[in-house]
Amino acid sequence: MRERPSNSQAMIALIQRVREARVTVGPETIGAIGEGLLVLIGIERGDEPPQVERLLERVTGYRIFPDRQGKMNLSVTDVGGELLLVPQFTLPADTQKGMRPSFTPVASPELAEKRFEHMVALARERGYRLQTGRFGAEMQVHLINEGPTTFTLRVPPA
Repeated sequence: MRERPSNSQAMIALIQRVREARVTVGPETIGAIGEGLLVLIGIERGDEPPQVERLLERVTGYRIFPDRQGKMNLSVTDVGGELLLVPQFTLPADTQKGMRPSFTPVASPELAEKRFEHMVALARERGYRLQTGRFGAEMQVHLINEGPTTFTLRVPPA
């Protein structure tokens, strides 16, 4: 059964330029990187593979690292940085009304996991150095945010 898109549908990445980051499940570190991007991935109902591909392009091409003049002009690819991709169920929540988030826009766990794994596979195919969080796990994310520098990227349906 195919899920219907929500009105605000957009695949979302919250990217943070980090000096280092790691994700743990209980006492176990399951992913750790040095300089690069911590990327929280939010998947909404109806997100499709072309959005996954476009979001990965935006994440890896987004110019938020400083060049020699200190201007944000280089991408994680340009600086040879690493990626830590973490699935983030709450990121696409609707927070427009009231005092409690609505999870209506959020993809089903099955679809979200499929799209997240697709992004991980694409990143590996393209040779990015990456680590990941664990889908469906209660994770703790530790980071040193460089700057701090944080951006939200959204990729709407084509």
